Amino acid sequence: MATEPNPTRPSKPAKPGLSLHEPLDESRVEELDRTLPHALGPEKSILSSMLKDPTQWIGRAHEEGLTRDHFYLPGHGLLFEILTELNAKGSEIELVSLVQLLHDRGILDHIGGPAAVTDIFTYAPNAAHFMGHLRLVKDKYVLRSVIQTCTEAISEAYENPEETTELLDRVEQHVLGIRQGAETATSFNIRDSVKEVMTRFQEILVGDADVQGISTGYPELDRMSKGLKPGEMFVIAARPSMGKTSLMMNIAEHIAIDQNIPSLVFSCEMTAFQIVQRLVFSRARFAASQLGKGFKPTREELLRIKNAAEEIATANLFVDDTPGLMIDTLRAKARRRKREDNIGFIAIDYLQLLRSGSKQAQNAREREIGEISAGIKALSKELEIPVIILAQLNRGPESRTGKSLGVPRMSDLRESGTIEQDADMVGLLYRTAYYAETEEEKEEEAGKAEMILAKNRNGETGHVPLSFLAELMRFEPRAFEPHE
Repeated sequence: MATEPNPTRPSKPAKPGLSLHEPLDESRVEELDRTLPHALGPEKSILSSMLKDPTQWIGRAHEEGLTRDHFYLPGHGLLFEILTELNAKGSEIELVSLVQLLHDRGILDHIGGPAAVTDIFTYAPNAAHFMGHLRLVKDKYVLRSVIQTCTEAISEAYENPEETTELLDRVEQHVLGIRQGAETATSFNIRDSVKEVMTRFQEILVGDADVQGISTGYPELDRMSKGLKPGEMFVIAARPSMGKTSLMMNIAEHIAIDQNIPSLVFSCEMTAFQIVQRLVFSRARFAASQLGKGFKPTREELLRIKNAAEEIATANLFVDDTPGLMIDTLRAKARRRKREDNIGFIAIDYLQLLRSGSKQAQNAREREIGEISAGIKALSKELEIPVIILAQLNRGPESRTGKSLGVPRMSDLRESGTIEQDADMVGLLYRTAYYAETEEEKEEEAGKAEMILAKNRNGETGHVPLSFLAELMRFEPRAFEPHE
């Protein structure tokens, strides 16, 4: 039997940034004076089983998420990659032709020569312990990844002490990446999937499945959007005083309380107290403006307020009112809340109040908005949950005339280019009475509001009629009128 190769890898020059896919430069952890975690025997056992029965064990290794990076010895990782390549092509895998192939490609010596390949082939007398050995190999990789991330974070902390928030974001993202990489996908019985498909088909036939994602509480918006879906970013934009915060909180209330989906609200403009106060009185359908004028609520109103407060208090709704929030901090908080409370929805008020700490964004507001917008979209995809983010419109609606006065367009988005590109849906909110030029028009349009769904990547666009109850800070569905 060939002698065991030296488990210490040759050191490589340090590379900037954090990467879980590069071999760890052990010269950067010399102070630990320890050999990195590894399991050479199990690595050889896995490869031995794959050589003896490629059809069964190469496919099983892929199911378990095993990759070249999981192997400590580069030669083992290289052999694994060659075996998976041959298996994918449907080529026969046997010892003699494999050694010849490695020789022809000039990589036989990287694996240790013919003796090393033969040693691996004969190493495991049977594959009974394949899964146990595979778990050991993956566990050691996780330990090495943790060491690598922490070591490079220490180095970056010394080299770039001024980029604190960016460093924290990168470290947290990589730690979560280690956790996700350590998890193995679960296989589902196809019969369960077929049953689910047919149930869904039946619901569609009878008209009960218009919403494929999370319902917003507004039927026409749900019909057009098919609900808020994981990984999607929905931008709701409006001029000041149009009620976009109220609409966002109405949707958040419906999701967190009526549908019992844990939700997180970032409010950069209002305090948590103001947000909760709005929620309580709006849900109780009580006009808070009446208070302080000698008005005393009736017994029925007090009961509604009490019930609304209890519903909100027991809901999985989290409010963060940190002012001037950095995008990296927001993402870190969202990840933590996802991990600890499994949130299924995020709402952000609003985009232009967020900040980016990168050097490139310091003197270019458009670039900063672009980084924030891209960061929110990436967060939605990473956590696999829908995100609603509010945005301000420029003065374009006020500059229009005639029937177009006040009607927003997607081009009215401030620093609109990147927002339009990143968003899956863009809803433009406005209230017609706000732009009425005569008292008669104001009276006729009172309470009317509308959202123009100007972009919908996965569905139709159009108009969503709404009613705005100003005294309750609440939007409600409104039926289409004949002229609309």
